[in-house]
Amino acid sequence: MGMTMTQKILASHAGLDSVQAGQLILASLDLVLGNDITSPVAIKEFSKLGRDSVFDRDKVTMVMDHFAPNKDIKASEQCKMCREFCGEKNITHFYDVGKMGVEHALLPEQGLVTAGNLVIGADSHTCTYGALGAFSTGVGSTDMACGMATGKAWFKVPSAIKFNLTGKLQKYVSGKDVILHIIGKIGVDGALYRSMEFSGEGLSELSVADRLCIANMAIEAGAKNGIFEVDELTLEYIKEHGGAEPKIFKADDDAEYDEVININLSEIEPTVSFPHLPENAKTFSEFGDVKIDQVVIGSCTNGRLEDLIIAAEIMKGKKCADGVRVIIIPATQQIYLDAMEMGLLKIFIESGAVVSTPTCGPCLGGHMGILAKGERAVATTNRNFVGRMGDPTSEVYLASPAVAAASAITGKITSPWEVMGK
Repeated sequence: MGMTMTQKILASHAGLDSVQAGQLILASLDLVLGNDITSPVAIKEFSKLGRDSVFDRDKVTMVMDHFAPNKDIKASEQCKMCREFCGEKNITHFYDVGKMGVEHALLPEQGLVTAGNLVIGADSHTCTYGALGAFSTGVGSTDMACGMATGKAWFKVPSAIKFNLTGKLQKYVSGKDVILHIIGKIGVDGALYRSMEFSGEGLSELSVADRLCIANMAIEAGAKNGIFEVDELTLEYIKEHGGAEPKIFKADDDAEYDEVININLSEIEPTVSFPHLPENAKTFSEFGDVKIDQVVIGSCTNGRLEDLIIAAEIMKGKKCADGVRVIIIPATQQIYLDAMEMGLLKIFIESGAVVSTPTCGPCLGGHMGILAKGERAVATTNRNFVGRMGDPTSEVYLASPAVAAASAITGKITSPWEVMGK
């Protein structure tokens, strides 16, 4: 029986010729990730294991991004614990304020992930790296601790859903619209503990930023991981960012899938997920005016340079609507610098928006844009659960940077086609 991309990566890292869905395996890790919220718990568990050092100081990384720059004393103590641990263990890849970024944008940018890698991270959106042809998945802090100590982790091999992509995206339609469309189609448990595997002729129409966004939100469909077939665009990105030599795993022709879902990219329209689940996806013909109080453009889902370029194109020469707070968060220092040199930050500030240092901040209701009672926000983030960005009565509408930027100008949830045309 043939294997999927994910199954081949898992078999390779377990030292096995083949694996099948449901099989339990012990696999070697290429990277173990934690952030300022999850790492302190892992550090405490690591100390119980009696190890003097991590399995490989080059293969453990911690990124201070959730409550950094620190919002309060507890946040500062958490970062201090991570800082001291990484100093003591001589961890190569520790990213603090001034060097850090939102972790799932930062690691690919820094070349820490390449095709064929097996990555675990104590953050649910670790599945992002599947965009580069890696197997990556979120784990708990205890698994992170064991991974740091041993360089290994246990997995149950997932079955898979194949997404066959065809067609070409329309103008101002992006990877965010694609994944919201898919989650709206299959539901938040539609891929539960399965691999979402993307291939097909339409793959060439998706930028790496689009793929990173789509893989990032695989977890919002309940998936164990999301993964894209490696092509020339993938290899160019890895080379450009100094990633290690890629190892390409291609699904066998006779690989077994639970189902195959065809997605015609040319049919996808600007899409918004209404509260309080990502599966509540609607296109603009399905709803009327929804006034908003805040717009957030950023996060590990949509804070990349490509996202900021689109937002700036729509906002250039226009003013944000009265009464709407607009927060722009470049996902890494490099993206911030590139956006500044391209004049994007000037466009945002002149429109009435504010620009923040890289942080996860508002996405998890941490800081830098908390919602009050009854307020509504359009956000390019990945979750819109009850109370996700603040008060339990507030509402979060998930959308692309293009939709978010258009909404910032009008003060209501707005299609970019309405502001810019098709």
